[in-house]
Amino acid sequence: MYDVAIVGAGVIGASVARELMKYQLKVVVLEKGNDVAIGTTKANSAIVHAGYDAPFGSNKGRFNALGNRIFGEICDELNVPFNRIGSLVCAFDEEDMTTLKALKENGESLGIPGLRIIDQAMLRAFEPNISDLAIGALYAPSAGITEPWELTVAYMENAMDNGANLMLNFEVIKIDVESDGFLIHSSNQTVRAKRIVNAAGVYADTLYKMVCDSPEFTIHPRRGQYFLLDKNVNGLVNHVIFPCPSKLGKGILVLPTTEGNLLVGPDSEDLESTEREAIETTGNRLDYIKESAAKLVNNIPYRENITTFAGLRAEPSTGDFIIGEGKISGFYNLAGMKSPGLSSAPAIGKHVATELSKSLKAPLNPHFNPIRQKRIRFEKLSDAEKAVLIKEKPAYGRIICRCESITEGEILDAIHRNCGGRTLNGIKRRARPGAGRCQGGFCGPRVMEILSRELAVPVESICQESSESFILIGKTKSEVTDNEV
Repeated sequence: MYDVAIVGAGVIGASVARELMKYQLKVVVLEKGNDVAIGTTKANSAIVHAGYDAPFGSNKGRFNALGNRIFGEICDELNVPFNRIGSLVCAFDEEDMTTLKALKENGESLGIPGLRIIDQAMLRAFEPNISDLAIGALYAPSAGITEPWELTVAYMENAMDNGANLMLNFEVIKIDVESDGFLIHSSNQTVRAKRIVNAAGVYADTLYKMVCDSPEFTIHPRRGQYFLLDKNVNGLVNHVIFPCPSKLGKGILVLPTTEGNLLVGPDSEDLESTEREAIETTGNRLDYIKESAAKLVNNIPYRENITTFAGLRAEPSTGDFIIGEGKISGFYNLAGMKSPGLSSAPAIGKHVATELSKSLKAPLNPHFNPIRQKRIRFEKLSDAEKAVLIKEKPAYGRIICRCESITEGEILDAIHRNCGGRTLNGIKRRARPGAGRCQGGFCGPRVMEILSRELAVPVESICQESSESFILIGKTKSEVTDNEV
């Protein structure tokens, strides 16, 4: 029997898993998909919010503020990119300026450092390409950007390095409540655990209903769509740039990524409860994003767009994060983790691990190692470092992805670590082949060949993402021998 079963391997579930391994506990993470970080975590704005906008006294306000403070420490331990580039919430009229003052006061009550309202001249100095319509902004220097999928992989990898188990393609279809815990069933497997942590994202209410007849919250999906522009536009903006927030969220953003791309979006579209997998993009909503972003930043060059994508946010009926034990003893809900869920993840992980370790009377793990081995970024090495590495490991001398200068050695590392990639998108999230301008058009077949070889499986079995997303189904023609010609 496991002490804790975590359902959901997004950034929240992975952070809890890693923090639980600081204690002497037997932990398993159950993920219905083919990889970690394939839900909301893989398709969001990648912002570490400063935390000024969540109401004082709310779970969002508390955990965003705490999460932001420790984000740098976590990313250092896990060797994940994180840059505190600051954010600007732009005002376009006096009513907006009043809103900025209220946000500043709320942020100060939450202990957010360095908040200040800047005038139009200072805003232009910060952002030369800002719209002429903006008359001022709220500046939050503690805001930052990260890579949420790599953070999640790193959390899970470190958890597994310290003894946690990960079970992929485990879709929970039934939970039996027993006197000493729970029986958790998929279609072909059963897991027993003393405690359950519900980190199931847009399915968190569905999971809770398996044990509770009258749940105290519901979740509905809210879709957001994005443009991702090429690195050629690096430098168009220097900060995370917001409009004043509305009741639907923080609005259309423009921001740089940690890799130097430009991200524009998301919009906010409420979907039906049955549409929890609806991650397609739509022309009318992408046009709306363009129109809205034009009010923030001048001359965004959409001709440099390399992909569009969409993600789903788990919108809770409570309007706040749901954190804690539900009506069923031993069943812990971590639900409604929309923005600022990523920013709050480090603090939520620590909080839940502390609560569960007390409940289970678990002592500290004296062998816990908080450091995740740094992954080699070949492109960022000096020529001398590259020469030494290639001599030691020749695979680092073979470029597979020309757009991003990703080597075979980096792909092998992404496959063979704990929580290694098994799909084309899984390798893309871990090492970035296919993340450049051609979006895998040239390197994709080579990555598939490497996966096939290293995993000792037919190349036809390699998937794009889910276990049903096959890329190849067979050869187009038979091989011809010389004797047959």
